[in-house]
Amino acid sequence: MTKKRIFSGMQPSGKFHMGNFQVLNNWVKLQHEYDCIYSIVDWHALTSSYEDTRLLPERIECMALDWLSAGLDPEKNIIFVQSHVKEHAELHLLLSMMTPLSWLERVPTYKDKLQQLGDMGKEINTYGFLGYPELQTADIILYKANAVPVAEDQLPHLELAREIVRRFANLYKPVFPEPQPILSPLLPGIDGRKMSKSYGNEIPYAAEPDELQAKVRQMLTDPQRVKKTDPGNPEICTVYTFHKIFSPDYEEIAGQCRNAGIGCVECKKRLAAKMTTTLADVHGRRKELAGNPAKIKEILVYGAERARKLAAATMAEVRAVMNLD
Repeated sequence: MTKKRIFSGMQPSGKFHMGNFQVLNNWVKLQHEYDCIYSIVDWHALTSSYEDTRLLPERIECMALDWLSAGLDPEKNIIFVQSHVKEHAELHLLLSMMTPLSWLERVPTYKDKLQQLGDMGKEINTYGFLGYPELQTADIILYKANAVPVAEDQLPHLELAREIVRRFANLYKPVFPEPQPILSPLLPGIDGRKMSKSYGNEIPYAAEPDELQAKVRQMLTDPQRVKKTDPGNPEICTVYTFHKIFSPDYEEIAGQCRNAGIGCVECKKRLAAKMTTTLADVHGRRKELAGNPAKIKEILVYGAERARKLAAATMAEVRAVMNLD
């Protein structure tokens, strides 16, 4: 029986952080059930960070390091850098010829991010930033992916991809399946907002125990709980959100919080200990891999070779139905 195919990617816009911990864990699980293609999407990083690209090679290597140390197998998955497969750009260009401008402008994250980054002094009112979701579509359908692991805030992007697939089929011929979502929840930042490097509320995935403990100590808790003897509400506490992922006894911890049987300081200490233990093997593998950068490069070159074969076959089909061959 042929496995269904998954495509997903992440931007190398900085150090990988714990906000995507569950997403990456989900990728590791999915590699046993699907034919998986995972890309470090460096062109996407340029949509909001095009001014200075000096750190891009280092960030690409670090992201590959994080993925491999988490348990992604380069034999079971195709792992590669987006810009190493030029067919992504070709398909993006062709899709841009047939996608109504209004479809791109209505994507909710477009205006939100445009305002957020604009307030920070970034000039991102560019064609590349507007076309970001369309490039995402090209990434996904180039490999005829059946499903895409996404966080909830990315669902509008995937719905746009499905609309573009339907429009392509109506204009030319059906070539691509409509990709379905596989939801992967995100972990919040230490201040309760979405974890983001631009907010300065992130926990680095590769954080050493001391840094990890310091970050956990800064996490927001129930603002109504002033004293240890006050009963707390774990459902509005950032620390408890992390306990639900890292602590098998999270229900017991919630009960102790509600009954004032545990204080916030102790609760944070327990979380930091659980996170340190959970990530110990990952950090161990990361240190080992970091000592062999040639191996990482070899894996990315191998992945790009495999990706190019699939991409070339798809683009031959696309050119044929568009009378461009």
